[in-house]
Amino acid sequence: MAHSIEQVRNIALTGHNGAGKTTLAEAIIFNTGQLTRLGRVEDGTTISDYDSEEIERKISLRSSLLTGEVGGYHFDVIDTPGYADFLPQAQSALRVADGSVVVIDAVSGVDVGTERVWRFAAESSLPRLIFLNKLDRADVDVEGTMEQVRERFGREAVTLQLPVGAGEGFHQVIDLVAQKLLTYADGKASEADIPAELTDEVASLREHLMEAVAETDEALMEAYFGEGELDAEQMSNGLRQAVLTQQIVPVLYGDAFNNIGVDQLLSTVGQYFPSPAESPGLTYTSAAGDEVTLVAGAAEPLVAFVFKTTAEQHVGELSYLRLYSGTLTHGDEVLNTSRNKSERIGQIFELHGHERQEVQSASAGDIVALVKLKDTHTGNSLCAKGTDYQLPNVEYGEPLIRVAVAAKEKGGEDRMATGLHALAEEDPSFSFRFDGDIRQSILAAQGDLHMESLFQRLQERYGVEVETEVPRIPYRETVRIASEGVHRHKKQSGGRGQFAEVHLRIAPKERGEGFEFLNKTVGGSIPSNFIPAVEKGLNESLVEGPLSSSQVIDLAVSVFDGKHHAVDSDEVSFKIASSQAFKDAFLKAKPVLLEPIYELTITVPEEFMGDVMGDLTSRRGRISGTDSDGHFQIISAEVPLAEIDRYATRLRSMTHGKGVHTQKLVYYQDVPADVQVKIIAANAEQAEAA
Repeated sequence: MAHSIEQVRNIALTGHNGAGKTTLAEAIIFNTGQLTRLGRVEDGTTISDYDSEEIERKISLRSSLLTGEVGGYHFDVIDTPGYADFLPQAQSALRVADGSVVVIDAVSGVDVGTERVWRFAAESSLPRLIFLNKLDRADVDVEGTMEQVRERFGREAVTLQLPVGAGEGFHQVIDLVAQKLLTYADGKASEADIPAELTDEVASLREHLMEAVAETDEALMEAYFGEGELDAEQMSNGLRQAVLTQQIVPVLYGDAFNNIGVDQLLSTVGQYFPSPAESPGLTYTSAAGDEVTLVAGAAEPLVAFVFKTTAEQHVGELSYLRLYSGTLTHGDEVLNTSRNKSERIGQIFELHGHERQEVQSASAGDIVALVKLKDTHTGNSLCAKGTDYQLPNVEYGEPLIRVAVAAKEKGGEDRMATGLHALAEEDPSFSFRFDGDIRQSILAAQGDLHMESLFQRLQERYGVEVETEVPRIPYRETVRIASEGVHRHKKQSGGRGQFAEVHLRIAPKERGEGFEFLNKTVGGSIPSNFIPAVEKGLNESLVEGPLSSSQVIDLAVSVFDGKHHAVDSDEVSFKIASSQAFKDAFLKAKPVLLEPIYELTITVPEEFMGDVMGDLTSRRGRISGTDSDGHFQIISAEVPLAEIDRYATRLRSMTHGKGVHTQKLVYYQDVPADVQVKIIAANAEQAEAA
């Protein structure tokens, strides 16, 4: 059905793993008439979780786009994963949505994952709505969960409904705005008057709602104090404006599994959430620092953002994109401004999970999928030719676990690299590169499950199985004091020999200043044509230092004397002599190993704080600070990289899945003497074995 931009509502379903987002997405699309029956996550029959891996694990691993129309609105719904490893998918979805529906399990309450997606939405200035789900559970605690909601998200969280009889058999809610009792049977609501025994409670809640709306606008406040209440129009307009400006976060109640309250959720989103013409995403800061405002009109130049790409069998690569302005039609030629490449538009699809419906065009505000673009990937901008808009990319957190990978099959390294680089174009939240410092191919992902999923896709699509091992640590080597070294290289085995003598002086430099080579020779002790060979020998020595075969940094080396032979001296001789003189000087200069130190920011429920801090201390960590954020504690610590292999897994185990962390490299520091001895010994053993 054709629709105007004012009818479009683009929403992301977000929340902690297990809150019921996929079940809610299924109920939403069922209510739009796209489905004849509700699929179930347990049975692997939902249209949102259609990937074989998702069906097997019974959790969402990737975001899914669902489109439907009901009540005069066109809904683009993005169902996002809640598992911590896949939160970057939620970030991408929130990047293109105009509002966020935060789904909370009314039994387990607000969790760390809920906090994180809430912050992502806040960073994009998105209006939010809270849907308290699973009210049919016997152990549901509505009041306790609402206390958590208010504690975590503030007094802006205002209930628009009163659930009646939460627990087993739950099927009624009271709409505080319309002042009607809604009774559900088979997902359909019938209206009735509010029962007499609940009128006082409803009146109190409605008054609180009215006060909250009035407080967001001076004119409404005057009307409220003057008349004692707001009329229906004031209430509706005031509530919408308060939601758009994020001064109020509506709270609704329901049970997505039994399709209770889902119609009210859709009605509330339609009535109070912004259309794409009102989206906060229309204004952004360009790379040059300029404030850019787009006009969300079909007649404007095309500006679109690709927030997700997938490769599907028999279809090829699907590019999911949000149109911020302009129109896209089959056969159009557009510019990928991120890569400065032209693309011709083929088929355009509206998506219903794994089902696709071809459309001839899409306009500003629409979220659609394109097929088989040649050189367009996640994070790219597509624009009308002659324009140079480049929308800001999503900034993902640094990957949390890393492994060294190698192809199991001989000769499979190229296919492994090709496959992983292709997967990284789809999923920028992981990285893959060959690390020359440690001479290993390193894959870094958001967690164990993320990594397992990547390996499974690599095998399915590219036929590559991988072996993994703990990555080496990229230590650095340097010196504390100045020293001198000398080496004479002499080799005579009949015929022309080899001869060179090099005298070096080394001295430490400030951290980060790098390597400096100085030629201090006088009188031709080393002829000028051999000085480059001396420098080359030194540069090669810096790659694998004498202590642990790690990179040498931050020192100055001066060659100040030497000897040569008119016949036997050559470049090879001076390279060998300089590298050996360097080793001699280095080992006299109080050498030290440096290790990478990472800053960890860990968020955990208060009851796990002691265990987490004790564990950090056992890892040679230094606690740099703690902060309280309601029920959660935020711990800042600096820990050596060598001590945090698979830390994300360990943290989740310690906190029953409720702890999360971020990490980033901050600096290098001296390895403790006792640890340094062990590292050097292990390196010597390894070298001997090789």
